[in-house]
Amino acid sequence: MIELTQHKIIGLTGMSGAGKSTVCKAFADNGFHIIDCDIVSREVVKAGMPALKELAAELSPKLISDDGTLNRRLTGEMIFNDSEKRAVFNRIIYPYITYNVVHKIKAANRDILLDAPTLFDARLDGICTEIISVCANTDICVERIMQRDGITEEHARARLGSQRDVGWFQKHSTHCIINNGEKDSLFAQAQTVIKTLKGK
Repeated sequence: MIELTQHKIIGLTGMSGAGKSTVCKAFADNGFHIIDCDIVSREVVKAGMPALKELAAELSPKLISDDGTLNRRLTGEMIFNDSEKRAVFNRIIYPYITYNVVHKIKAANRDILLDAPTLFDARLDGICTEIISVCANTDICVERIMQRDGITEEHARARLGSQRDVGWFQKHSTHCIINNGEKDSLFAQAQTVIKTLKGK
């Protein structure tokens, strides 16, 4: 682990549709400072930001919308089924995200929950004290994603298929929460993990 602060840095990741937002809320309720990497990823591609200029230069100028920000729909269509373009996108964007995250960590004055769906891809696991993954049965995740995002089953399964599976998360995490039940049960599991972390 890279030392950035005297406070704990807990990484939160896992499968899409598994219930990370509920776990995140439990940590917020217990006084943790939340750093949302989805928000960070949007901050680094605001109009005029250097990451956006690099993406336009190396992938396509069409990725810049009329308002000067990243065209997220077009970007998703471009990189989803093209591993080479996705690798280029990630190579450009992740260092900017990491720099922004590190700045936010240094400014925090209490223990931190780093909410990062792409924690391992961005190599942010190296700055975490411990890592929590939230996983669930694939069929359950598919149903949740369809309801949450209003997409077809085919697209939901394709999204999950591009991610790591439960076994991988279990192997690479300090704590792996399995959420195949109700939200109350998940919240209770999160509270148990929080008590364990606070006891260290």
